[in-house]
Amino acid sequence: MQRLAVVVLVALGVLGASSAGADQRAWVQLTQAGPQIRVETTEARCPAVAIDGRSMPMAPRALPDAAFPTTMCQLEVPAGAKEAALAGQRLPLPKGPPQRILIFGDSGCRLKGQLVQDCNDPKAWPFAEVVRHAAARKPDLVIHVGDYYYRETPCPDGVKGCAGSPFGDRWPTWRAEFFDPARPLLNNAPWVFVRGNHESCTRGGRGWFRQLDSGAKPLTCPAVSAPFSVDLGGLNLYVLDSADADDRDPTPQGVAGFAAQLDAFGPALARQPGWIVTHRPFWALTPVTRIWPFDPIEAGLNATEQAAVRGRDLSAVQMVVSGHVHQFAAYDFAAARPSQLVAGTGGDVGEDGDMAQIRQNKVSLDGATAHRLTFDRFGYLLLDRAGADWVGSFWDLKDRVVAACRLHNRRLSCEPATSPRLG
Repeated sequence: MQRLAVVVLVALGVLGASSAGADQRAWVQLTQAGPQIRVETTEARCPAVAIDGRSMPMAPRALPDAAFPTTMCQLEVPAGAKEAALAGQRLPLPKGPPQRILIFGDSGCRLKGQLVQDCNDPKAWPFAEVVRHAAARKPDLVIHVGDYYYRETPCPDGVKGCAGSPFGDRWPTWRAEFFDPARPLLNNAPWVFVRGNHESCTRGGRGWFRQLDSGAKPLTCPAVSAPFSVDLGGLNLYVLDSADADDRDPTPQGVAGFAAQLDAFGPALARQPGWIVTHRPFWALTPVTRIWPFDPIEAGLNATEQAAVRGRDLSAVQMVVSGHVHQFAAYDFAAARPSQLVAGTGGDVGEDGDMAQIRQNKVSLDGATAHRLTFDRFGYLLLDRAGADWVGSFWDLKDRVVAACRLHNRRLSCEPATSPRLG
């Protein structure tokens, strides 16, 4: 089975420099072949990593250039390794199945023409605040459902809120968009990184393939990240690249390409319990506009993925974990198909027509009816393993529980935090 577009990372964030003036970041990335340590450093040569007291040299993944004046290094972690350290800083290798998983995505700060987010204002772009609160919950694993890179054009002249911001698919932008604000979580938890449409080859694809893609070497655009699965101890993550899966106008080539990713898992999707993790939701609604005081007018997603999975046996898939829509939403199809989770709540602006108010209703998607709970707020979902189930809450920027959720087999039940129904 191939490896994928998405990356499961145990990230450690910004570590101490191995020599004076050096800046390096390190993380442990879980691939189907096992853990891999990666380091991005301003030094020309790759460092050595101490694994169980033995020094092991890293190999170059990508060399410095004008856009990325850093050296990307990587090292496969030997089977059975217990400890790893870089320049005296401990790299926490995976230790058993995760018991607490944190989920969010769509975290970058938007700069594209006249679409301007105040990247210098933590209230307007609260990703760092989301991370700070999330890190305090001490998750065992973080799933980022994609879209890190949003600063595509310069901050307009005279706009103080984003003055001085880097832009373009290059290292200063990636550092400002993700690596710096994510530091508290990167330092203390494993990550799963998913490729979003903002990491497509017309946007941030070069940075994605250089830094975060799970392949043995960076792919050259145009390219699709290969699918892979990760066993988390009775739970498989089936990670897929939906960066180019068009939401409303599927092409035969697009449908065939996504179907080929699903085919790579063989019969596992029908036999081995797990979650599909991909940026674009299979079944979701996105707000298009709103006429006050009525609810938003919404459009359905994703026609490409729906065509690719139609008629396919997904009986072992409990839920699809996604972002793309900048809201929290849980769709429960009463076990007729996997539940759909949307958690695009990391920091980028939502749609004008969306609402912070919790809405619960029944909706029809791709020929099936779902019970939905949704709202537009920044924050994250935290799920704790409870036997065969997962139980947890969505936390907002004020460190409050907004909704409580339980995943039982294929049933994702979410209720407002004040509801007694989830206990």
